[in-house]
Amino acid sequence: MTDGHIHIEKGPYTLDWIQKFVDKAVEMGLTEIRLLEHNYQFEEFVPMYDSVCAYSEYVDAWFHRNAGAYKLEDYLELIRKVRNEKYPVTIKFGLEICYFKEFEELTAKLTKDKDFDFLLGSIHFVDDFAFDHKPEHWDGIDVDKIYRSYFEDSVSLAKSGIFDGIGHPDAIKLFGHKPSYSLTEYYEKLAKELAKSGMYADQNSGIARRCPGASLGMEEEMLKILKKHNVKIITSSDAHCPEDVGDRIKEMNEQLLNC
Repeated sequence: MTDGHIHIEKGPYTLDWIQKFVDKAVEMGLTEIRLLEHNYQFEEFVPMYDSVCAYSEYVDAWFHRNAGAYKLEDYLELIRKVRNEKYPVTIKFGLEICYFKEFEELTAKLTKDKDFDFLLGSIHFVDDFAFDHKPEHWDGIDVDKIYRSYFEDSVSLAKSGIFDGIGHPDAIKLFGHKPSYSLTEYYEKLAKELAKSGMYADQNSGIARRCPGASLGMEEEMLKILKKHNVKIITSSDAHCPEDVGDRIKEMNEQLLNC
């Protein structure tokens, strides 16, 4: 079993810290873990976020508390150290990259020949709106418009040729907002582009952990359409600490078999 989306950001870049994730993976019966960092943690990517910071004072304050703490080389050095060790589970390393169409070229340039095992593209901002931070930020937001932009951006992400997978592809539902129209057409478009690009989709338990009323992973219709188009699906916890590694991975694998 694989946990394909695990953040290591809350600890130091040491082998002791990585060992905590490995120990939990063994406890949970996993055979592979995919460790990553958010791209904004590296100073090279900071210029991508000027417009989202300008959109919201809250995001501006959040971003400047968290962004640019490392240089990319710091992370690459950790990866080299881990690869020189032996572990009872397979460890892969990547980046979770916020997708902005206008920064495709910069993203490709910064990640080229860096020897990452995978690059996960995710939508975290829609028309500069940080939809997944606080439910009250949705007050006054045009839900239909945001959903359209979200899925149009997702299709562009899949077409970009930069990424190996798409992260939590319907995370826009996090706080329970739904559009007034069917999403079937968008699911179909996204599935076709993911299949064409050979990308996988991230079946992620993080939304259900943050919002207990949310469905586990993707909506069933989206999951069925992805499977119909033979898009590979990788289960993941979106853990941000060792304790959450493997969260509901077994349940999501059963869900995939029965969908």
